[in-house]
Amino acid sequence: MVLNVVDGLIRLMEGPNTGPINLGNPGEFTMIELAETVKELINPNVEIKMVENTPDDPRQRKPDITKAKEFLGWEPKVKLRDGLPLMEDDFRLRLGVGKNS
Repeated sequence: MVLNVVDGLIRLMEGPNTGPINLGNPGEFTMIELAETVKELINPNVEIKMVENTPDDPRQRKPDITKAKEFLGWEPKVKLRDGLPLMEDDFRLRLGVGKNS
C-alpha cells in the first residue's frame, strides 16, 4: 500500500542509509487471490478474466525487507484488506465518481 511505502521512503530520506533497500510487502498472494479480494471488498458483481502472463512478468514477488527492518525500523503496517477500501475511496475522489455510480 502507498501509505507503507511513503513511510519507508521518509525514513530512508531522513536517515543516513543509502543503497538499495526494499520497501515492499513480503506477504505473498497470487493475482487471482488479489482479484478475489478486490471483488469481495469493492464489487462482488465484477467478472474476473484470466489472461496470459507477459514473458517478462516475474513469477514470484516477495521482497526481502531485512535491511528496511534493520536500518530503518520499517515494515508494512497497513494490511491489504484494510488498504484496498482506502485506495478505492481515493480513486473515486480523484475521478469524481461515487460508490453508487
